[in-house]
Amino acid sequence: MEKMNQAYEKVKMLVGMEVDEDDHEAASSSALQDTNFIDDFNRNCTLSTKQRFYGFAICLAAGLTCTLLSMLVFFHPIKFGITFTLGNLLSLGSTAFLIGPKRQVTMMLDPVRIYATAIYLASIIIALFCALYVHNKLLTLLAILLEFGALIWYSLSYIPFARAMLSKIMVACFDTDF
Repeated sequence: MEKMNQAYEKVKMLVGMEVDEDDHEAASSSALQDTNFIDDFNRNCTLSTKQRFYGFAICLAAGLTCTLLSMLVFFHPIKFGITFTLGNLLSLGSTAFLIGPKRQVTMMLDPVRIYATAIYLASIIIALFCALYVHNKLLTLLAILLEFGALIWYSLSYIPFARAMLSKIMVACFDTDF
């Protein structure tokens, strides 16, 4: 029963609910020895539901604004690469307000989407490298297209069967054997 109470308390901390200190101390006196830095950090930095939605909305709006503003500076590869990538990172980070940063990273490293995450993060690095160091408009454009495609593929990994459906649609569209 004590293990169930400990698990319940961890779930409450993970989703940002208030943890009753009296119940928490009584139910898990031995669990205090097992806590680590991340659990202490999550317990001390909980946000209310309203704060989570505000953080999500602000971060998502800033991300979309950066992404859209990057189109205005398309012919300046440095500005374009930085603003587009910053917009993507802000949009991606906005979901951490809803589900928490620990769960966000855990979900990103889930075996179902580990390759999509790796490709997406690598494409961000490639796009920034092309924009900041290479200064080539064509390479930056190709890197941003790769980043955009990786973002779509990564986003589809959260929808059940979406990647399989998109793959079948693409094969059907480009299949010349009718």
